[in-house]
Amino acid sequence: MASNESKPVRATDAADQQDSPDYLQFESLPAGGKLNRWSQKITRGHDFPGAQAMLYGAGVPDRDTMKNAPHVGIATVWWEGNPCKANVARTVLDFGKIVKRGVEKQGFLGWQFNTIGVSDAITMGGEGMRFSLQTREIICDSIESVTCAQHHDANISIPGCDKNMPGVVMAAARHNRPFIMIYGGTIMKGHSELLESSINISTCYEASGAYTYGRLNAKCNPGEPGRTSSDVMEDIERHACPGAGACGGMYTANTMATAIEAMGLSLPGSSSYPATSPEKARECERAAEAIKIVMEKDLRPRKLMTRAAFENALVLTMILGGSTNGVLHFLAMANTADVPLTLDDVDRTSNRVPFLADLAPSGKHYMEDLYKVGGTPAVLKMLVAAQYIDGSIMTVTGRTLAENVADWPSLDPNQQIIRPLSNPIKATGHIRVLRGNLAPGGAVAKITGKEGLSFTGAARVFNKEHELDTALSSGSIKRDDGNLVVIVRYEGPRGGPGMPEQLRASAAIMGAGLTNVALVTDGRYSGASHGFIVGHVVPEAAVGGPIALVRDGDRVTIDAETNRIDMVDVDEEEMERRRKDWKPPKPHVRRGALAKYARLVGDASHGAVTDQADPSW
Repeated sequence: MASNESKPVRATDAADQQDSPDYLQFESLPAGGKLNRWSQKITRGHDFPGAQAMLYGAGVPDRDTMKNAPHVGIATVWWEGNPCKANVARTVLDFGKIVKRGVEKQGFLGWQFNTIGVSDAITMGGEGMRFSLQTREIICDSIESVTCAQHHDANISIPGCDKNMPGVVMAAARHNRPFIMIYGGTIMKGHSELLESSINISTCYEASGAYTYGRLNAKCNPGEPGRTSSDVMEDIERHACPGAGACGGMYTANTMATAIEAMGLSLPGSSSYPATSPEKARECERAAEAIKIVMEKDLRPRKLMTRAAFENALVLTMILGGSTNGVLHFLAMANTADVPLTLDDVDRTSNRVPFLADLAPSGKHYMEDLYKVGGTPAVLKMLVAAQYIDGSIMTVTGRTLAENVADWPSLDPNQQIIRPLSNPIKATGHIRVLRGNLAPGGAVAKITGKEGLSFTGAARVFNKEHELDTALSSGSIKRDDGNLVVIVRYEGPRGGPGMPEQLRASAAIMGAGLTNVALVTDGRYSGASHGFIVGHVVPEAAVGGPIALVRDGDRVTIDAETNRIDMVDVDEEEMERRRKDWKPPKPHVRRGALAKYARLVGDASHGAVTDQADPSW
């Protein structure tokens, strides 16, 4: 063994490495010996004198540290203008500093670096939203690039917003070095004095619809001066985000954080600790200890990202009422890790798993409330006991998921957030995979049951989201128009480009009380969206999918019991006539990040990834 430790081997030469041949291979020492398995390539001997000179200049204190200390990359996904990642009190950069100190206590070298993220809430409804989904790929690309280029031996990533979490996990599957994710944490609830209720970021968008349709009124002394609907909007905008943390409902950030904890890629409790809680800072300290265990046991990402781990993620997402974005991201994460996962797997999980959580956006509670009654580990403990979750999967603690939650307190018996399995909100999952002549490649619906399980209406077609926004702002979609299926198209991964979220429109419809409207798009929805909504339609309009052929007045049926979405009065002969008349639109952009993304991206039913292997290579 000693001779093998001093002589590097190709990662693919060791049977236990599980590296994919699709990614660049690096020399590494065998598992079970020294922990500087990758960094030794540039620190041993004098083969890379320039590298060692730079590292001394960056702060390596002495020769012994240079030759023996493992290098741990600490990636923060950060920018200052987003409470998901920062406020005056605390930022994920602060968490990174805590991790760095802890890593150095282990005798390792901690190297902080940063990657980008955009705020969906800030970009929502504008052209900036087109950049949102592609940041998942940029985050993934950048962490892979730094980790591999700098020969890091491990990575601890600290994301704080929607696309951040799948981005760092996809990067882990690519570089396949020991890895732990620390979720930046959830925000606390806001409070509106004029509405006399708890509020959050989703309240802003629904209030906008209510404001447009004259339905937004203060609850406290509405007739007094300073109690106009405009003042209510100002009150909501001022108090919806009281500090640091990701959006507080079971929206996309909390969906991904809870799912990744169920996969064993973060420490117990990570997904439910608020950003400003003492537990979150302690988690950063514990992560530095845990990464040593992960390195010693060689618990690399591809060993942890198993089929069972992804099934756990799907189960918990159904239980908690998570975001449809989770489907897109799970498919992308699994694709990157070479784990078979399809929309059919999502469908099967939804058919067997109940929906239990009274959490926003469809319910009234927030992650802060779940944290107070036991958090994600308490939910996992219940589900492991009921055999809905596979407790045998290995995790970054070096123990199984079942072992992690065994000593965790059970859910508070008096809590009202998580229903018992014997009394679900809905007997099956809220996420439905639909197919039909409108979406032969699949579509994803979020139907909790309160909207009903089927909907038929006349199509009202909009070629971009801004066209629908204009119609809603002018009040031209009315409650007495009869049932309408609003179609928003040319907003898919290629056509958008960027597959923008439609929260502004979906929330405005809810806020306006337009219960006669269902919304269908080849774009996405925010995790804060609710109502009768269908997204991720494949093929998308930009490539000539059937959604491009829908016309105003076509009768469209959505059925969550039969899992169908169809233009019921349009036969194949008529579809073919329309197809011949259809002309592909000119690209929305021709250069820059979005143009590059549109050229590379795959369809939503396969995760909208940009690095799918070319079989001809």
